[in-house]
Amino acid sequence: MELKIFSFFSGCGFLDLGFEKAGYDIELVNEFSSSFLRAYKYARKNMNIREPRFGYYNCDVNDFFAQNKSELKKHLKEARQEDCLVGFIGGPPCPDFSVAGKQRGKDGDNGKLSLAYVELIIKNKPDFFLFENVKGLWSTAKHRSYYDELKQKLADAGYLMTDRLTNAIEYGVAQDRDRILLFGIRKEIAKKRQYNISEFPWQKNIKYNLSDVKNMAWPTVDEFIEDGVRDCPDGLPRELTVEYWFRKNDVYNHPNSNAFFTPRGGLIKMQTVEEGDSNKKSYKRIHRWRYSPTAAYGNNEVHLHPYKARRLSVAECLAIQSLPKEFILPPDMSLSDSFKTIGNGVPFLLSYGIAKTIRDFLESNDGKDNCK
Repeated sequence: MELKIFSFFSGCGFLDLGFEKAGYDIELVNEFSSSFLRAYKYARKNMNIREPRFGYYNCDVNDFFAQNKSELKKHLKEARQEDCLVGFIGGPPCPDFSVAGKQRGKDGDNGKLSLAYVELIIKNKPDFFLFENVKGLWSTAKHRSYYDELKQKLADAGYLMTDRLTNAIEYGVAQDRDRILLFGIRKEIAKKRQYNISEFPWQKNIKYNLSDVKNMAWPTVDEFIEDGVRDCPDGLPRELTVEYWFRKNDVYNHPNSNAFFTPRGGLIKMQTVEEGDSNKKSYKRIHRWRYSPTAAYGNNEVHLHPYKARRLSVAECLAIQSLPKEFILPPDMSLSDSFKTIGNGVPFLLSYGIAKTIRDFLESNDGKDNCK
């Protein structure tokens, strides 16, 4: 089946890469930050991935629709003429809903973008969509009420939906990161192809049971020894450890290996933090033989290397986000922008897993007429 994607809030493209590797065609990309969009283009050029047929749009999503309304509808019509299904994917910026954020919610500048994305879906009626966001939109009462309002708007516009609070660990990512995943499909498409949204196969591509993983005998804290050697304890899935990904991505020879913040002070403080002591509000030293906390490299949250007296590098953070080692950010990209776009991104293996799950669902009745 031909599946076409229009991507919004694309960042440097972690979510898109999962869909690309799962066989979808990214046809249009919209990202507000020119720095992130440049990184998106740079990484894909390095990986020999084709450019989106309908191009890149570097603007706010509201401006995008206002200024390109007729053009967007033209692109959608053109894509649909190729006997395919067209989907929108996006994760609107989420600090206003984050438990660690300022809790401005739907009234915050970023919070309003979730509504903008929903309205974009309603006005353009893609065949299916994916909405991705933080756990706080699901677990915090006042934000959950807003989330339910958004879903009701989509239901009223003719979409059938299913959602799940999903952890990146379940897909083999060495990172404890919860995300809301909301999938929707137009009722007309579901009826035409006899899709049953209640049978959406959320579990099909999940590799690990979250409860089982969290109940394993993971190491807690060990003395910090600069460049010290420590063997992986028996019985643990190495794929879910930071050190596995550091080795897999050859992070010390990666083009982004030397991109890390060098503190003007605080080196002595860094050296006092034990390996695996990640409970502090700011200085967190991850353990090499354990999965990482959520990759949040801003808001004064300093993640330290397990066995080096420094902060994590861009290459190491890309590895923790389960990116292929061929994924490279521009060498002249600022450190602030580099870590921000990495922290904002959906872990690659999570995006790849959900992309495959959506494809499995959409192909469950393949062969039936799927055109407009």
